[in-house]
Amino acid sequence: MAGPRLPVPRLAGVSQEQFMQQLYPQRKPLVLEGIDLGECTSKWTVDYLSQVGGRKEVKIHVAAVAQMDFISKNFVYRTLPFDKLIQRAAEEKHKEFFISEDEKYYLRSLGEDPRKVMDNVLIQVTGKKRVVLFSPRDAQYLYLSGTKSEVLNIDNPDLDKYPLFSKARRYECSLKAGDVLFIPALWFHNVISEEFGVGVNVFWRHLPSECYDKTDTYGNKDPTAASRAAQILDRALKTLAELPEEYRDFYARRMVLHIQDKAYSKNFE
Repeated sequence: MAGPRLPVPRLAGVSQEQFMQQLYPQRKPLVLEGIDLGECTSKWTVDYLSQVGGRKEVKIHVAAVAQMDFISKNFVYRTLPFDKLIQRAAEEKHKEFFISEDEKYYLRSLGEDPRKVMDNVLIQVTGKKRVVLFSPRDAQYLYLSGTKSEVLNIDNPDLDKYPLFSKARRYECSLKAGDVLFIPALWFHNVISEEFGVGVNVFWRHLPSECYDKTDTYGNKDPTAASRAAQILDRALKTLAELPEEYRDFYARRMVLHIQDKAYSKNFE
């Protein structure tokens, strides 16, 4: 049995002041409705995007399935002109393809400017998406490999292999054209496009600049203090390995309790 499903709250008519002062500090996902996005929701058609984007070469992920697995890497990297990518992405079946006529495409970034980012909003300009999010407080149930979850099929998970996943709280929403989803930093998210569409992510730092790794282009690396702490932990584990198993197990458990007591927050659900 999968974990509890909770709807992401939706609010309409939220002002910038209300969002920044009342909602943003709560650090929880939120769908904002009725925001004036200008002409893009009606203007960004396949023909328009193809014309404006032109022949600029872009690097894309290509996969045979909609769910790209960034652990096993069930995709290949390919390059296409932007206009050709848009035209292919809008097709039900591809006449030209790299893997199969049903292949899926993912364009990570059109520009080349480095962004050292954390929080972001997903702006659904056209089309529809389903977004599922998991709280960072449920990280222990997500079977993480690095920063990615090993549980790829979240709708029908293998609970024999991933039994703790059933405890993870699942926050879900559907985005239509004009919706804006706030995704706080550290929240895990799974996105499926239900039809051809365009979504734009806008990222920003909410911590002081010195907290971020200056070499991090896409905002995927841990804050520098967290990276240092992980390195110290690795050294501590190597030191524990010098002990017999019975002693190593005891002192490792004591370390975990110490971390929980000193570092876990009691201010979050």
